Amino acid sequence: MNSEDRRPAGGDPRNHRTGSDRGERPVTGENRKRPIRADGGTDSDIEATIRENDPALITYVTAGDPSLEDTKAYVEALDRGGADLIELGLPFSEPIAEGPTIQAAINRALEAGTTPDGFFDLVDDLETEAPLLVMTYYNMVLQYGPEADVRPFVERAAEVGLSGIIVPDLPAEEADPLRAACDEHGLDLVFIVAPTTEGERLETIMSQVSGFAYVQARLGTTGARGDVSTATHESLQRLADYDVPKAVGFGVSEGDHATEIVEAGADGVIVGSALIDIIADSDDTAEGVDRLEAKATELKAGAVRGTGDGRPDPDAPEPEHP
Repeated sequence: MNSEDRRPAGGDPRNHRTGSDRGERPVTGENRKRPIRADGGTDSDIEATIRENDPALITYVTAGDPSLEDTKAYVEALDRGGADLIELGLPFSEPIAEGPTIQAAINRALEAGTTPDGFFDLVDDLETEAPLLVMTYYNMVLQYGPEADVRPFVERAAEVGLSGIIVPDLPAEEADPLRAACDEHGLDLVFIVAPTTEGERLETIMSQVSGFAYVQARLGTTGARGDVSTATHESLQRLADYDVPKAVGFGVSEGDHATEIVEAGADGVIVGSALIDIIADSDDTAEGVDRLEAKATELKAGAVRGTGDGRPDPDAPEPEHP
């Protein structure tokens, strides 16, 4: 990212460039501004990107797998392929929400010597159109500075141009310090909504979330699957009345999955393990770059297909039941 601050400063409409999916995509950098809503407020960088590119493709890779240099090439390949947002995993030795694929990637990254400072240097060096988020665990956030405090991590994240943070092991009920730090530095704080989340807990999560709600497609851990869980449809219906974009992850691996998820009403799809599999299975970086770019293009095209006649119209009247 090289520029001192790639986050939107506010005021002017966005410039756009055409991505490999042939759709208009917002440009990151100093010339990128936050769009003004009708009520005079401004959208977050992430929320605006999802709404402008609906349906958005959100991709995940683990930073440092197999090296930070390779990660740079892989992230930029995903960006060229049509990813609208890119999550970068900051590896932690005790992940709780990850399946075997991402756990193996985390182990490879740690064995390669990936550190938080190396991670931030990588982000600072990246050149992407897609805004970037960090996905990591609360201990990494809390212990980054000289004493237990979330603010140094958030400040550094903002300095290098990250647009948001996802912390899977942080309960929304305990998120006030991180929420305040993110608000102070203009970062979104994204929460995961499980298929079983409802009632007061759902209300708490949705009162804290910004950018988008990460809708967990199925119970359990991450990992590529052969189908889309029925829980996805139920979760999207449960969240329909909340005015924040919803993106579905956990198990998405094919363009047809993306189509089905968008038809069910999602504003975006999140893909991680299928991309990590490509990285692990490629003979060298060049092969991995080509395959990741092609996969991103496939997934984005699949998501766009979901905007056809099968997608619910948010302005349509509710059907009458006998």
